[in-house]
Amino acid sequence: MSADQQPSGAVGRADAKRERVVAALSGGVDSSVAAALLVERDLEVIGVTLNLAGVASRCCALADADDARRVADHLGIRFYVANYAERFRAEVIRPFAEDYLSGRTPIPCVACNSRFKFEYLLERARVFGADRVATGHYARVDVDPDTARLRLRRAVDRRKDQTYFLFELGQEQLAAIEFPLGGLEKEAVRARARELGLATADKPESQEICFVPDGDYAKAVEAICPEALPGAGEIVDREGRVLGLHPGIHHFTVGQRKGLGLSAERPLYVARLDAGRNRVVVGEAEDLNAKGARLERVSWVSGVVPNRAVRATVRVRHRHVGASASIEPRAEGQAVVSFDEPVRSVTPGQAAVFYAGDVVLGGGWIAESL
Repeated sequence: MSADQQPSGAVGRADAKRERVVAALSGGVDSSVAAALLVERDLEVIGVTLNLAGVASRCCALADADDARRVADHLGIRFYVANYAERFRAEVIRPFAEDYLSGRTPIPCVACNSRFKFEYLLERARVFGADRVATGHYARVDVDPDTARLRLRRAVDRRKDQTYFLFELGQEQLAAIEFPLGGLEKEAVRARARELGLATADKPESQEICFVPDGDYAKAVEAICPEALPGAGEIVDREGRVLGLHPGIHHFTVGQRKGLGLSAERPLYVARLDAGRNRVVVGEAEDLNAKGARLERVSWVSGVVPNRAVRATVRVRHRHVGASASIEPRAEGQAVVSFDEPVRSVTPGQAAVFYAGDVVLGGGWIAESL
């Protein structure tokens, strides 16, 4: 039975004796163990796989649903597949390509998490009579003792921490989310999966964007938006002197050194992408340093926009360790970040996420470096 169909009466009625939770099962080891931990707590668990990207994807596709189904059978829980492939293409895949063609470097995983894992999945959960969802993300949620508001905190395993991709979550969503793996190390999760005999225990992880399994972003953009490709353009230095030609700005991102096809006495890097003029602007290493960034679509986990500048550690990439900075909120969901020391390769389209220790304060999307 598909979760797109109305569930039977047995599934639709809430169990008065046990809390009902919907567990997102991606077909990987993390979500499998997360569901198992919920079962061990004697919760009534319903497994749901979101078919997002179709059979060509390496994540959340029908092939992974087979592994998820085996895990659900092993755990003795109900299992459903919800088809969101068309919506995912319209709301995540297409904007990903359009961002590249606009000179930005997007992070589709944020929209996927915020919208599909914690908005649409929660809607689906309520159809099943559940008010909570659980996933295999490495993150934690607790209550701020000073404000009584919910906090999003980094995972114990810093190598696997995924809070950078979850900064858009607010109070309503956090109140309905469980992250069973937030307090565990990855090695412990693998060991638990083997101990339980789960089919996904030794399944490898994909480090690429799920709908770009070979890592060739430019080829993916060309397949998604063939009608919008800008074609060849100029590579110029910061003074506007033409140094060469490029095959399309979607082949480049800020900080890139390889693939420029230029010879110079000193290494050259992509400093900026000028989509309006279809130009790749290059410079030397020091030209990549930014004193700050202008952000748009800023969200605050607490739900309260600060009325003054905030001191925080700001991460401008998933693997960025973070830099000390001041964040000044502006009108219309904007903010300006001022770094204490210049930060390299602050890239439009990426997220700037604010941390106070291991607590996520919020974040926004980089519109331009300053």
